[in-house]
Amino acid sequence: MDIDKIKELMEAMEDKGMTKVALEEENGFKIELERRAEFEAAPYPQVMPAPMPVAQTPAPEQITEQKEAAKPAAPSEGEDITSPMVGTYYASPSPEDDAFVKVGDTVTEGTVVCIIEAMKVMNEVKAEKSGVVAEIYVDNAQPVEFGTKILRIK
Repeated sequence: MDIDKIKELMEAMEDKGMTKVALEEENGFKIELERRAEFEAAPYPQVMPAPMPVAQTPAPEQITEQKEAAKPAAPSEGEDITSPMVGTYYASPSPEDDAFVKVGDTVTEGTVVCIIEAMKVMNEVKAEKSGVVAEIYVDNAQPVEFGTKILRIK
């Protein structure tokens, strides 16, 4: 059977709406053609949103308590140094070495205060102003995000 006959057979299947045909010739040549039925889209299920709960109006004394609780804490003295990237915070250059800085240490602008490891690269974080280390917020080998407070300088 040649390619033209196969094409004729395919056209006849489409014209007659047939999905499957099998043919065997006397010389032993066998052919089986099958076409898929047309695609039918299943209906999309509609999901109804849950009703919103009704908010209760708080009593006046509750509002006063909430306002007082929401007042921001007094701003701490000094300037926070934050992580410039996502990575792991290290307080010292190696586990055997002392920390770059401790609470109470005096630092100058440009002093290395820690390392942030990102993708196996050790990135030095330096102080942007001179002062005394007032607080260290992060534990050694702790993961940090961009903007995580690392330490405060007064």
